[in-house]
Amino acid sequence: MDNCIFCKIAAGEIPSTTLYEDDDVRVIFDIGPATKGHALVIPKAHVANVFEIPDDLLGKAYSVAKKIAQALKETTGCEGINILQNNGEMAGQSVFHFHIHVIPRYEGDTANIKWEQGTADSDYLNELAGKVKEILSK
Repeated sequence: MDNCIFCKIAAGEIPSTTLYEDDDVRVIFDIGPATKGHALVIPKAHVANVFEIPDDLLGKAYSVAKKIAQALKETTGCEGINILQNNGEMAGQSVFHFHIHVIPRYEGDTANIKWEQGTADSDYLNELAGKVKEILSK
């Protein structure tokens, strides 16, 4: 896409610090990192979100995310890693080109990637499960 910043980064039109690249994806450091070593796995093909990405490219992107996570854990000495992917503005997606965040976590870091635990309504969950199973069986 002509106006997509991640398409331009993936194509090498905008400079970035690249950690990994192959025919399908480019991995860069995030320029607005949540923590030291925050990386992004970006498919080279433009797809807006998880609903549009082909399954084979999705699998490839997550396989690369795992390798990057392992390398970052070894090189940074972080205590944990968040791997997350947002879909839609309400979910926190700000660039509408599918990408996976690989975020090293350190004791005392200030990245706010946690949520407060809620409670489950079993009647609602059972009803929702039935509807989901119906859609999946089509």
